[in-house]
Amino acid sequence: MTRYTLDQLQAFLTVVRLGGVNKAAAALHLSQPAVTSRIRNLEDTIGAPLFDRGPGGMRLTKRGELLVGHAEAHERLAQNIQRDVMDPAGIEGRLRLGVSETIAQSWLPALITRLHAGYPRLEIEFNVDVSVHLRDALLAREIDLAILLGPVSEFSVDNVDLPPFALGWYAAGSAPVPDDPADYLRKPVLSYARNTRPYRELKAALHALRGEDVAIFPSSSLSACFRLVESDLGVAALPVALARDWVAEGRIQPFDPGFIPVPLRFTASYLGEGRRHIEEQAAAIAQEVAKTYARTEGV
Repeated sequence: MTRYTLDQLQAFLTVVRLGGVNKAAAALHLSQPAVTSRIRNLEDTIGAPLFDRGPGGMRLTKRGELLVGHAEAHERLAQNIQRDVMDPAGIEGRLRLGVSETIAQSWLPALITRLHAGYPRLEIEFNVDVSVHLRDALLAREIDLAILLGPVSEFSVDNVDLPPFALGWYAAGSAPVPDDPADYLRKPVLSYARNTRPYRELKAALHALRGEDVAIFPSSSLSACFRLVESDLGVAALPVALARDWVAEGRIQPFDPGFIPVPLRFTASYLGEGRRHIEEQAAAIAQEVAKTYARTEGV
């Protein structure tokens, strides 16, 4: 007797959640024909179509709607077996990470090291991007775990809080020191990308302090901000932990204009629906690594 497989049920649920075979194929790292074949084989086993396929897309049939709950129960059982029974060293697959540049420049290497040691057969793929793009990629299931400026305010997303990064004000190490440190803000103020919370908070604080004429130059590159400050092309509020070496080398210098921006708050975020145990565990490991970094660096 032909039986359904967990791979077929996973393909079915992914198509349901993402609304189409092409998106499901991308999320599962499979070809479109492979996903279609799994769905067809599952329909053959059940003896009835699971989707109505028409010009408007794929819609669940009555039997398809009935199958969703049962497939999710199988999915939870598989996750529990992986969590409670399987040896982590035997877990295979791929974990796609998306991280903010601040994390990439601080404790990402330690996280990758921990993950590889605990899950040696797991393929770890990561990319660095701005938080708004990471959020969109997570919701589109293009990445499995996003470490970003959070939390992600979506009911489908679970957020694990990470230690914040304190910010401090910095100018070029070669810049003359004014009598009033607030005069540094006459220079362009380099900021995080325009569509981020730190940019909005910094803009509001600067306008309240200096008025509307303050020049704010948003950037999606933290590394570029450090280099531009060093070149005396502007000043910036930057993560204190990442600025220490630059200050020690005399490349930039701290100053206090009378206010300190709100610390950067990060989360390790993953989709709660259909998650694998590895995503939940990776988020917990990220929290442990971040706390260790915070204690070591005094963040």
